Amino acid sequence: MSFLQKLASAISDNQSCLCVGLDPNLDLLPTDVQELDKSDVQKVERFLKTVIEVTQDHCAAYKPNLGFFEALGSQGWELFFRILDEIPSDKIIIADAKRGDISSTAEHYSKAFFEQTEVDAITLNPLMGFETLEPFLADKDKGIYTLALTSNPGAADLLLQKLSSGQTISSYIAQQLSYKQENSEGAIGMVVGATQAEDLRPVITEFSEAPLLIPGVGKQGGSITALADALDDHLGLPLINSSRSIIYAGNDTSHWEQAVSESAEQLTHQLRPITKKYV
Repeated sequence: MSFLQKLASAISDNQSCLCVGLDPNLDLLPTDVQELDKSDVQKVERFLKTVIEVTQDHCAAYKPNLGFFEALGSQGWELFFRILDEIPSDKIIIADAKRGDISSTAEHYSKAFFEQTEVDAITLNPLMGFETLEPFLADKDKGIYTLALTSNPGAADLLLQKLSSGQTISSYIAQQLSYKQENSEGAIGMVVGATQAEDLRPVITEFSEAPLLIPGVGKQGGSITALADALDDHLGLPLINSSRSIIYAGNDTSHWEQAVSESAEQLTHQLRPITKKYV
């Protein structure tokens, strides 16, 4: 099954375009998990396994953020592999790695994630040039999500700067990704922030069939209504990511598992106007 087929199936079967971000911050773990007489890695494992168990009925995808696993050292990498095994097979798994390098380094990043793990896609940074994407595009069963218009304020420093043509760098990236997709087996998607809804349409118009990974809903304050308006004419399938507002929803309660589940269910319901466009 190609990446795009699996993506379509995951959204349709789960009636959801929600992606749950797995960002295990030791300082934010629920109190009863922090108080366990276990190592930090064991606490994170217990936490993430529970998060996956209680959210899997409400989402189409999971996005483990590699920085949080790498911060745990070599055992964090081992934990990453164990967590991948916990994610149901009907979900899309996106490695949030934001790698971006040239030549054999990119080739080895591709081997590391696409040959040594069971992830379906990876996030990439294109700012060293579009050649850095090529090693990830040989397999139709895999996808990439390329940073195009990120959700953080720093997007204004580079991505929203204008070129002499009048295009923003974000729009130029989207245009070039569209051209590259024409000759690539792997699926090329884009990371675009829900917090940038007012600047989003010119970017996604340049690559209207791109699958989108959309952070910024939840703690970052992105508007679902504004996002739905921006996506009105977009053809590519969206995954709308939420991390902290879901996985740490129950930190102030003794029944944090229920709060996490309810937060995922509630966001899935709020995203229904977007989801129904694609299922």
